[in-house]
Order: sequence, then C-alpha cells, then structure tokens
Amino acid sequence: MENRNPLRVVELFAGVGGFRLGLEKANSDLFKITWANQWEPSKKAQDAFECYTKNFQTGIHVNKDITTIPNEEFIEQAPDLVVGGFPCQDYSVARSLSGEKGLQGKKGVLFWEIKRVLENTHPKYVLLENVDRLLKSPSKQRGRDFAIMLATFRDLNYSVEWRVINAAEYGFAQRRRRTFIFAYKNGITFEGIQHKLSDEEILFKEGFFAKPFPILENPYKGRLSKVELPQDIVEISDTFKYEFHTSGIMRNGKITTVQLEPVPFSPTPLKDILIEESFVDEKFYLTKDAEEKFAYLRGPKKIERTSATGHKYIFSEGGMSPTDDLDKPGRTMLTSEGTTNRSSHIIEVNGRKRFLTPIECERLNGFPDDWTAGMTDRMRYFCMGNALVVGLIQIMGERIDEIDKLNINDQVQLELSLS
Repeated sequence: MENRNPLRVVELFAGVGGFRLGLEKANSDLFKITWANQWEPSKKAQDAFECYTKNFQTGIHVNKDITTIPNEEFIEQAPDLVVGGFPCQDYSVARSLSGEKGLQGKKGVLFWEIKRVLENTHPKYVLLENVDRLLKSPSKQRGRDFAIMLATFRDLNYSVEWRVINAAEYGFAQRRRRTFIFAYKNGITFEGIQHKLSDEEILFKEGFFAKPFPILENPYKGRLSKVELPQDIVEISDTFKYEFHTSGIMRNGKITTVQLEPVPFSPTPLKDILIEESFVDEKFYLTKDAEEKFAYLRGPKKIERTSATGHKYIFSEGGMSPTDDLDKPGRTMLTSEGTTNRSSHIIEVNGRKRFLTPIECERLNGFPDDWTAGMTDRMRYFCMGNALVVGLIQIMGERIDEIDKLNINDQVQLELSLS
C-alpha cells in the first residue's frame, strides 16, 4: 500500500466477527483489527468469543466486561476506526449531584462505553450498527435516544450520517433492516469536501451511503425535514422528541433527515443459500407434532386473555404463510431461530418441512460455512441471530477505503506545494 499506512481498527462488541470479516474482505491490507472485545454477561461459556479467536489469529482479543477496561488500554491502541454493533438501550442522561457540569448516563448502557473510547482516542472514523427501532425509541418520547447519540457525536467534534438498510434491497439473501451510523472527525479531508455540499447533495448523491447504496431521486412521499439539536444534552434527554426518517446527516447539531427509497436490486432468494438435501441431518426435519404446532403458531388467531389487573382483552395475530417462500429472500433472522417459535424459518423441500440448518443461517448473513462450528446448534442460531450481514460491511469498508485515499491525495498535494 504505497504512501498509505494501514488503518488501525478497534472492534467493540465483536460477536463472532462480522465487522472484521467484512472489512478484511473489503481490503485486508488497509484494515488491521488490532484489538477486539467480546463478552457475554451472565454466561459461563463465552461461545462467541471462542468463535472469534478460532477464526482470527492476529490482534489482541479481550474477553472482559468493557466497563472494566481502563482508558489507557484504548489510548494505547490509537485507532483510526472504531466499529461495533451495540444494543438499543435507554440513553437518558441527567445532571450529576456534584454540579452543573457533570452528566450521568444510565448505568450499564453500552453506548457510553463507545463514547468513552472515542473521547480517549479520537479516531478519524466510526462505524456502528443497531436495530432499526433505535430511531424511534423510547416509545414515550420518540427520537430522544438517537438525538442524545447525535448530540454526543456533535460534542466530540464529529459529523454523522445514518441509514436504515434492508440487506435484501441491495441484493442479499435476508430482509434484515438495520441502522448503520458513520461518523467522521471534523477537519479530515473528507469532511472538508462534504462541507462544500448541501445536506441534500450528500444524502442523495455524494455521501457515505449514497454512493455505494444508490437511491431514487426523490424522498418517499416527500418525507424530508430539518431540525437543530438543543445545545444542552440534558434538555434533549428531558424534553426533545422528533420523528427521524430512515436516513440523515448531522453537522454541528443541524440535522436533515429523509425517507429514502433504494434503487431496486435483484435479491438473492432463499433457495440459493440451501445446502444439498442429502447433507441435512434428520434432526432438522419437523415431526408431525411440530408441523401441527407451527401450523397453529403461524396461523391467524384471536384469544381472550386476562391482564394482571383482571382486565379481559382479545389478543389477535394475523396469519403468515405455513412455510417461507424459497423464491424470496429470508425474513429477518432472530436469536430464537431454530426453536418452536412463529419467527423461525420453516422451509419445504421435496415435500418435507424443516428448519434452516446452522450453515444455511451462516449463509443468510454471508459468513463462510461452519464459521460457528464447535458450539451447540442452539448457540449457532443465537450467534447468527445477533450477527450482521457481512456483505454490507464489505461494501462500507470499500467506501471507507475510497474516503481514506482522499487523505493521501491531500498529503501529496501539500508536499508538492511545499517542495
């Protein structure tokens, strides 16, 4: 990599390594994951961590509660890029008892650990993944949590783009919708280029997401709006509410958010990720009893229930197809995949109904076959239910590669002007 140093990457909440796998597929010479942390609370067996260490030999692998890791350990890594998929939690903040300047976030919230890493290391880039409902939480004060996150980035001197992406809409085999957040340090070359563009030009044409994930020219049903965040993050926590759309940009606290429509790609159907039926173990096929249970679970129903207070109400649920359509991409895979649960995929091949196998679930997320081999089937399903679609990260890694080259070009121009 002439004239370019590798990007040092810190991977938080690493799971089984989807971020790392995608980045290394994008450019293994550029992205060097120097430090990764994965820790599953309240579990003796650390299956995801063991899977990570089995599949990746380089870098420091840490199996600790992130809240116990000292700042010095992060500072020592000096990351250029921080990545991670973190849980959607309550991000509310309040003034500390010790005075007006201190802030207290709710304990145990892992986004505050991301904040701690960023304020101690100041990486050029940050790439995060979360569930799509992040933009609307909490239900009683829509948009508050995401606004607190954006204000946190603002206060750390970052600009932010976000996009909710359905993997199937860009050619992948799963209808998995996730919020992706890309933050970049103000003052780097890319930010200087973006600074000359309007928010609309960035969101529709020139931004981090718009180039690799093309969209139609106009917002869906005209849904585009602007807002400025209050300066005081406690005020945001106490009173701010806002309807964030599925895409947006925040620069210096000023937000433009828009509902975008993707340019249609041909998705990968379920039938393309199935293994040969002769290799499917008999344990994955449904018994007659299981078939009857799934027929009930997936069928329409109206059931009278009684609440804890004695109030009677009708629980109703619409019906869904008895089996998943092999000519369509899979539904969103959950951690309960493979259990007797309405959300589990059930496919019918050669007249027999069965679950997806763990290998097929790995393929749904774009992992190599047997990536999670060595743990129980239940844990293999659980890890894939928590994982991300690797191909999306590969595309984003290629975009970061493209953006980082701008810094080199800028440096070359500077050296030429000084010579």
